[in-house]
This record gives sequence, structure tokens and C-alpha cells, in this order.
Amino acid sequence: MNITSQLPDAASLKQQAKRLRSHLAAQGRDISHSAALETLAHQHGYRDWNTLSAAAAEVERGRNERADMSAQFQVGGWVRGAYLGQPFTGEILGVQALSNGQYRLTLHFDDPVDVVEFDSFSAFRQRVTAIVRPDGVSPKKRSDGTPHLSLEG
Repeated sequence: MNITSQLPDAASLKQQAKRLRSHLAAQGRDISHSAALETLAHQHGYRDWNTLSAAAAEVERGRNERADMSAQFQVGGWVRGAYLGQPFTGEILGVQALSNGQYRLTLHFDDPVDVVEFDSFSAFRQRVTAIVRPDGVSPKKRSDGTPHLSLEG
């Protein structure tokens, strides 16, 4: 998975810019919203906000065009993907079709996944339950805009 495919959507990027402004304002350094957007673009490796925004829109279109993989949501099925940004392989222990077209999956990872990103602390999960759309991506997202769970087809 390349970094571009992990790029948050534009709404998440704008929230990041708001948090950056708030953080800097608390330190007595006021910047405009557009300056925060430009700073964010540079942090993500883009020349300016317009370029970053266009890249985020392209990534979001790709996410929305993912194939329906719900036929693969079978108890005992093997899956791989990323959970909270960590790669995994595992088995589907439970599947529940929800009325809104989404699925509740219970997964057992082959190897426990560390869900904490701090060097001095770890919290491992081996069994998780998550809601996913038919494309295998959870609608819930982390603060950086990446989905909690993303299955590979």
C-alpha cells in the first residue's frame, strides 16, 4: 500500500488544518486557515493545498470504486488487510448482515496486532469486531482519515 492510498479525504484534511490552527493559537502564533491548509499540504509532501486537495479527491474516488467483496464474507474465510494501520491476516469468525447494507465482521488475526503507536506502550488485539461496507472498508476512521479496518480483495 503506498502513502497516497492512505491519504485522508478532504474533510479530514480540513479538520487537521483546524487542529493545527488551534494548536498554534494556544502557543500565541495565529495563522490563517489558508496558511494552515498550505502547511498541511507541505507536511503531506505536496506543493500546495490545491494539489493535495486534488490528490485526496482522486484517492477518495478510488476508495468509492472498490469492488463489492461481500460474497467473501463467510465464516471460516481467510482475509488480509490493515487494522488501525497495521497489516494482518486472519479468519472470519462471524458475519452479520446489517439493515443498512453494511456487515459486522468478527475476525481472529493469525498474529496479534499492536493497536498502539507509542514505542513505550503496546496493546495487542487478536480478535476484533468491526463494521464494514460491502467493499471491505470500515466507515469509521482514525484521526488521520484512514479507515479502522480495510480488507484486501
